[in-house]
Order: sequence, then C-alpha cells, then structure tokens
Amino acid sequence: MPAQKTPYSLHPIEASQLHARRERVFLIFAGLFLGSLTMLNILGITRFIKLASFTTDSGLELTFAVAVGVLPYPITFLCTDFISEFYGRKRANWVVFVGLGLNIWVVFILWLGGVLPGFELTNPETGEIVRDAADRMPLFFEVRSLTFGAVAASMVAYLMAQFCDVYLFHFLKRLTNGKMLWLRNNGSTLISQLVDSIAVIFITYWVGGLAGIIDTDRNTVNQLLLLIITGYAFKLVIALFDTIPFYVGVHYLSTYLQIDPTREHEADGEASQEDHTT
Repeated sequence: MPAQKTPYSLHPIEASQLHARRERVFLIFAGLFLGSLTMLNILGITRFIKLASFTTDSGLELTFAVAVGVLPYPITFLCTDFISEFYGRKRANWVVFVGLGLNIWVVFILWLGGVLPGFELTNPETGEIVRDAADRMPLFFEVRSLTFGAVAASMVAYLMAQFCDVYLFHFLKRLTNGKMLWLRNNGSTLISQLVDSIAVIFITYWVGGLAGIIDTDRNTVNQLLLLIITGYAFKLVIALFDTIPFYVGVHYLSTYLQIDPTREHEADGEASQEDHTT
C-alpha cells in the first residue's frame, strides 16, 4: 500500500508532525531569547535613554534613565517562562547555559577582531592606536571596550537572575499545583530581575566602564542606586505587562502543542505524552 500523504514531508529526525511542531515553537522561543541576549550585551551601556527628569525642592536634579541594553532584556524572561511552562526546567536551564556560551563567543569575536591587523593609525613608537581630538578610540574599539565590561558584568548577573527565574518559576508551579499562572510568571520574573538589576549595575561600575560615565561631582552610591531603581522599575512595568501575552500564549499553545502545562515536563522520572498527528 502507498504511504499516507502528509501536508509536508517529515525529516527522519522528526518523529511526527506534533513533535516537529513542538520543536519549531521551542526554536522560536530559544532563538528570540538568544538573539535578545546577544543584542543587549553588544548595545550594553553605549547609550542611556532618559525616561524622566525633575528637580526636588532642595534643588537636586534627579534623572531616571536606563541603558539601551536593558530594552530587550525583559523578553528573555518571558521566553524562559514559556520554555519552563511547556518544556520543563531542564530545557530552560539548557537555554540559559547556551546563552552563557553565546556571551563567551561574542567576547571571543570582539577580542579577535581587535588583535588582528587593521587600517587604524598607530603610534610608530608604542604601536598603540592613535586617539582622536576627543581622546576616543576608533568606534569598534570603543564598542569593544564597553562590550567587554558589559559582558563580564552581565554573565554573572545573567546566570544569577536566569537560574533564579527558572528555579522560582518551578517552585511556585509545584507550590500551587500548576494553578495561579500569574503568580509564577510575575513572582519569578520580578524577584530574578531585582537580582539582575542590583548585580549588573554594581559589577558594571567596577569592571564594565560605568565608572567613566558616572558624574564625579555627585554622590556615586546615590547615582548607582538611582540606576538600579530606574532599571528595575522599567523591568517591573514590562514584567507586569507581559502577563497578558503569557496567559494568551499558554492558552493557545496548550492546544497547538497538545501539552498539559499543569504537568512538569522533565525528561527524568516522567511519563512522556504520546505524540499523535492531527
């Protein structure tokens, strides 16, 4: 008998159409996570965005700003929440590990691009690249310097925050028996992003070039705390807002992927759901 036709040909590695569908959705979330992670580390603190500014009664001017690298960061937590919800803690942790490797890869390429010979004007005596009238290096080396520090800071903060997010997500999921979706989505993200906000600002200040941006005429600790509060407030608003797409996504993806999100979907010690075509 001739083989039954399918809407599209399956690759031998794809067990079924349902399996292929699940892997494609996972690839989308993982790709969005890793792409956002790469972008935020390269952008880093190359520019600060002014959110608001006002003067107190005592004449002190307060400016609320966030680094441009913060903009894509909240989406990474939404992606790991989706992966945790449908694919389990182990897959979410693997994505975090791949993100760490990606950080190292970015640093390597930036290092390699800087040590290979180029066309920059150099000092014949010292061999150092000549700076311009504003005492700046060529653009690549300025970005390279900031990215090196940003990646060093973000790798530590990233691991702390992402593993915190994944752990708290599953802790709250078990605690509520898979109910109260809003609690594990918001609770894990808000706490983990607080950890990230504190860690990344202080580490970036020490090793990431933020010290050169801070106004030396004002109290350094107050400026750092203001950056932490501002960055966290931005992430807080985004995290609360992303509850809506998370609820909608879980509702539709549960049917599309044929996965019961109230169950833990880890490889060890669990019965896997039976794949079947639709």
